[in-house]
Amino acid sequence: MKGVIIAAGLGGRLRLLTLGAPKILLEVGGRPLGSYVVDALRASGVSEIAVVVGYQAEVVVDALRERYPDLAFRYNEDFEGGNALSVYAARDFVQDEPFVLCMGDHPIAPEIVGSLLLDEHEGSMLCVDTQASDFSQMSDATKVVVDDDGWIETIGKDLPVWNAVDTGVFKMTSDVFTTIESLTDRLGQQVTITDVVRAMGKSGLPFRACDVGGMLWADVDTPEDYLAVDAMLREAYGERV
Repeated sequence: MKGVIIAAGLGGRLRLLTLGAPKILLEVGGRPLGSYVVDALRASGVSEIAVVVGYQAEVVVDALRERYPDLAFRYNEDFEGGNALSVYAARDFVQDEPFVLCMGDHPIAPEIVGSLLLDEHEGSMLCVDTQASDFSQMSDATKVVVDDDGWIETIGKDLPVWNAVDTGVFKMTSDVFTTIESLTDRLGQQVTITDVVRAMGKSGLPFRACDVGGMLWADVDTPEDYLAVDAMLREAYGERV
C-alpha cells in the first residue's frame, strides 16, 4: 500500500516560525516535523510515499530529498484551498489502489499506521483516539462520533458531543477522488477532508473507525502546540536526528 503525506498549506497560525521554514521542515523534538510521519510509514512497511507540496514547494522538495532520496512529490497549485485538494493532487500516484493518508504536521507513532494496516476492512478508515487529552491533541481537535458498530457517524470541530478525536491518519479508497470532484463542483476550492468524510457517509460509503487510543500523536497548529509537542517528542524520542 502506498502512502501520501499532505504538506502544501501556508501554516498561517505559525507564521512567526514558518517565515523562516515551511511548517513540515520546522525542527520539533530535535528533527524536522515531517520526518516523524515519513519514518512512521516506513517502519510500518509503507515504502512508496508521495508528499504533496504547495507553499514554498522547492524548499520542501530539496530538504526532504536530501534526507529521503526516494520520496515522490506531487504539487497542489491550489494550496490555499481546502486540504482535500492536496489529497486530489495525489490521485495519479495512488491510481485505483487504497492508500494511507497522513498529515505532514501530525507527528505519529509507527503503531498507529500498523494498527490501520492490520485492520481487514476493505473500505475507507480513520484512526481515532478515544483517550485524547494532550493539549496539542485537543486545542484544535476535529471531533468524531463513532457509532456502536464502529462507523464514523459524524465529524467536525464544533460537535457538542463526541466520543473520539480525529488523528489525521486515514486509509482511503479511490472513491475519495470522485467525492472531491463532486464537492468542488458544488462548493469551490475550500473543500476539506472533513467534508469528504461527511459526504461519503451520506452517500453510503462511510469511514470505519480504527481506535488508536493512547498511542503517540500530535497536531502542530499554533505556537503553543509547537512548544508542547517539542517537549513531548524530546521526552518520547530524545533529540535524535
